[in-house]
Amino acid sequence: MARRALKLASLAAAASGIYLYGNKFMDPNDFGVVRVGRAIATTAVITYDYLTSLRNVPYGSEEYDFLKSQVPPSWSETVGLGNVLPSLLQVHLRSAERLRELCCANRGTFIKVGQHLGALDYLLPEEYTRTLKVLHSQAPQSTRQEIEQVIREDLGKEVLLLVVKQIFPDFEFMWLVEEAKKNLPLELDFLNEGRNAEKVAQMLKNFEFLKVPRIYWELSTRRVLLMEFMEGGQVNDKAYMEKNGIDVNEISRNLGKLYSEMIFVNGFVHCDPHPGNVLVKKCPDSGKAYIILLDHGLYQVLSESFRMDYCRLWQALIKADMKRVQKYSRRLGAGDLYPLFACMLTARSWESVNRGIDQSPVSASEDVEIRSNAAAYLPQITQLLNNVPRQMLLLLKTNDLLRGIESALHTRASASSFLNMSRCCIRAVSTYQRSKSHSLYRRVHISLTEALSLWQINLYELFLWLKGSRLGSWVIAFLSRMHHST
Repeated sequence: MARRALKLASLAAAASGIYLYGNKFMDPNDFGVVRVGRAIATTAVITYDYLTSLRNVPYGSEEYDFLKSQVPPSWSETVGLGNVLPSLLQVHLRSAERLRELCCANRGTFIKVGQHLGALDYLLPEEYTRTLKVLHSQAPQSTRQEIEQVIREDLGKEVLLLVVKQIFPDFEFMWLVEEAKKNLPLELDFLNEGRNAEKVAQMLKNFEFLKVPRIYWELSTRRVLLMEFMEGGQVNDKAYMEKNGIDVNEISRNLGKLYSEMIFVNGFVHCDPHPGNVLVKKCPDSGKAYIILLDHGLYQVLSESFRMDYCRLWQALIKADMKRVQKYSRRLGAGDLYPLFACMLTARSWESVNRGIDQSPVSASEDVEIRSNAAAYLPQITQLLNNVPRQMLLLLKTNDLLRGIESALHTRASASSFLNMSRCCIRAVSTYQRSKSHSLYRRVHISLTEALSLWQINLYELFLWLKGSRLGSWVIAFLSRMHHST
């Protein structure tokens, strides 16, 4: 079947090529048949590569399905497939490179979907996400006419997802098509992007470390957006930060503050924080480090009810309150899959979620466990993604991109990030409760409870700072000596 598909794709591509060669004024990408032909050919080649690489493993067996999805070394040793692993990782890499080449060749929405796939760290093998992440900051440029042509031909997006579906049959990716159809027209309306940029700059004006490019409205239209030029290093470039004297932990902490404020307090969320859209730069005069937020085409507006449920879910996750985790996960559409939902949100194992996600950092073994479980539970993940509100899909993507930045900076699951989230959740819930209360006594009580909770967080943060500081070490050592002397 793969060979037959490859022959058909070759014939289609050859016929298109003969026609286009005689017409120098036409771009091959203007024709859907060319893009579809590329996608079919890519599918055939990738399928044939997997079939031949896994020919020693019985087709349809548990080993075959698991290997095709993803293989942790420990699992391959358990089932006696250690000799298959090296060749399988190579075919993952070759297939990922072919997908990337397909995205770059077909451009337009193929790039957008490829960027989405590059963020699915918890679903796809590392070879795929690492290869497709290149599209976040090094995507080929397309003209406006080329992009609009691809938008009109929705078949392009669906063909790319069918390519991935062929490789990973247990996971349904078509929700990406639905989201791309809905969001891409907004991303291509540059006046909308300009309005979003000004709105978020005003909304977060209290954060002095944030820079959003100024919009020059007199020279902007729906097709042209002129903004202030800003430059810096990518937010995941740890070497750049160390070279320029930028505190990695401070940047990670401030990025967490930005997104906690957007998600929990304001419900207006920049949903494309890949490294190409988030830059950092140190001001030579003040010595302060800034975060520069670019590309404001895609924002998610959260409804009040969704935002409150999401706030309370995160409060429950931070406190390891499993009853409330179950309650608010179900309210957000997770149903009986609430343990899987909690693991996807936090990128932690169920054991860590039960223990408390702020109690210990992510270990290498836990990372392997998460990736293994993601491969094993692809059908359940599919069901979950189909059940949760559409607002959640972009938040999951945003979480994955932010998590990737933290991983690159080695600041993942830091205590400060959870403290900032807790502050924003407390403020958001208290503001909501005050707005719904008609009693002065009740509003005062809510405000006092809010102040007390925030004070407790500040006190705990001071304790953590003392514990990690030299002064704290001296105090602990002194108290220890006093204890032993008595």
